[in-house]
Amino acid sequence: MSGRLPSLSGLRAFEAAARHLSVTLAAGELNVTPGAVSLQIRELEQSLGVQLFERRPRQIRLTEEGEGYFKVMRSAFRMMREATDELLVRARSPATLSISCTPTFAAQWLVPRLPKFEERLPGADIRISASNRLVDFARDGVDIAIRHGFGRYEGLVSERLLDDDLMPVIAPALKDKTPLDTPADLSGHVLIHDVHRQDWRLWLEAMGVAGIDVQRGPVFTDSNGAIEAAKAGDGVALARLSLVAREVQERRLIAPFSRGVTTGLAYYIVYPPGALDRPAVAALRQWLTEEARAVQGN
Repeated sequence: MSGRLPSLSGLRAFEAAARHLSVTLAAGELNVTPGAVSLQIRELEQSLGVQLFERRPRQIRLTEEGEGYFKVMRSAFRMMREATDELLVRARSPATLSISCTPTFAAQWLVPRLPKFEERLPGADIRISASNRLVDFARDGVDIAIRHGFGRYEGLVSERLLDDDLMPVIAPALKDKTPLDTPADLSGHVLIHDVHRQDWRLWLEAMGVAGIDVQRGPVFTDSNGAIEAAKAGDGVALARLSLVAREVQERRLIAPFSRGVTTGLAYYIVYPPGALDRPAVAALRQWLTEEARAVQGN
């Protein structure tokens, strides 16, 4: 018997009879005859080589071995019932999709566009985990992540989504007040930084501009704070153009220079192999790709 499981019908009959301490009540629950329940329990005892019940006229009682076995079977059947109920609820409910991305990407790019995806997949339950940390897809229950980097993620599928050109942006009112017609004019402006303080140095070097102190100016913990400060007219931020395309289009920000600096970094769609087997995840990935192409004009 070692390594083999008894028949499920016998286990079900035993669990129900032990729970009710009645063959008749167990039979009613299982929609079979009391004789069928008694037969299944006897066959179970024979296969195990253990007596599970003491049988008396019109009454059954668990043996010591039966008591111990019932505790385990009761827990196992409860877990199976709960898992089945959860499965049926999920099958009847709208698609649930979990997206992990940085707070800046969520605020500047993803959230403003989500209503368009909800039109494509009505009733979808979109859950956004905005965090800078790398996720464990299985442990954290994440379907798709948007990660900023070089696209090398071992064991995962990685697809380039958005390029990462850096471009100075300024509020229209500030530009009207203090001209910004050439890169050298930045000497008269407050430089706004996110955690990547070296980005201003890279951009100015690429433009051939020297003599500007790239250490001056406020530093924000993420790009979203830097972009919001630029929109408020607090200075000039160096932003990833893909994240401020909407603000530039709506003239809430101006990108005064035509040249950006490519850092080699980009935003990538990342997901585990097999994730696209779920139609909802495949639809999300397709929509993200289409939106990115529209932003970049290709």
